[in-house]
Amino acid sequence: MLSKPNPSRRSALLRGGALLLGGPIAGRSILAAEGNHPALRFGAVTDVHYADKEAKGTRHYRESREKLDAALRYLESKDPRFVVELGDLIDRTKNVEDEISFLKRIEEVYRSVNCDRHYVFGNHCIDTLTKEEFLEHSGAIAPHYSFDEGSFHFVVLDSCYRSDGTPYGRNNTDWKDSNIPADQIDWLIADLERANRPTVIFAHQRLDGEGGHFVNNAKEVRGALAESGNVLAVLQGHSHKNEYHQIDGIHFCTLVAVVDGSGAEQNGASLISLYEDNSIQIEGFLRQQDHELAAPTLG
Repeated sequence: MLSKPNPSRRSALLRGGALLLGGPIAGRSILAAEGNHPALRFGAVTDVHYADKEAKGTRHYRESREKLDAALRYLESKDPRFVVELGDLIDRTKNVEDEISFLKRIEEVYRSVNCDRHYVFGNHCIDTLTKEEFLEHSGAIAPHYSFDEGSFHFVVLDSCYRSDGTPYGRNNTDWKDSNIPADQIDWLIADLERANRPTVIFAHQRLDGEGGHFVNNAKEVRGALAESGNVLAVLQGHSHKNEYHQIDGIHFCTLVAVVDGSGAEQNGASLISLYEDNSIQIEGFLRQQDHELAAPTLG
């Protein structure tokens, strides 16, 4: 059972003030205006949904290769330490060979970026493919893992499990039934304890609410994040829209999808700057909103 968060420990690790601004910003950023320089920069994109098939609704699958390339070139111009794709790199078909082909084609674009890259499993990535097949045909290294860059810690989560513990894959996926299993939560708690440094979490399915786009046991996961006293922010995708919440002193930013809309202007990516005082700046590309986030604390 999780114990109650320790405000004094969290305040010591995450020094700073309350939320500064959580929405779009007009003009020059506050952090940049103050002459601050980030300790670390990285890029994020999400919900690329590449597939060689006709558009459906707002999703223009074939355009995603060109849009991902444009997003990566924008991020690359900012000299990020790494880029993370927050899930649904490909879209689903019912044919394994077709999906492997889609993955190889979009991987050609993604691996062209001139920095390290990371992958979060999305429900569409492993709807027909198994997790092992996605790993084999992409640059992904594991379904969930953590890594350090500079003075910061990063965690990639995998919530592509059904309630009965069965991992997604080979046409058994229910996108409204996503869960982080108990053993992964145990790993997460131990990992955050061991890292003991400011941390950013990467997820596909959302952790900041309840419903179809949210992890079923999101409340339990949020409890683990808050208890650690380490977590600055959660970056997530899945619902394809700009959205922001702050829960238990942690910033939850849902990023806009690459796939939605036709044309070069219908695109989105994020350049995330982390500062020594644990404040965060998100500079949005095209449809992605900007955010200025002060270092979170518990009162």
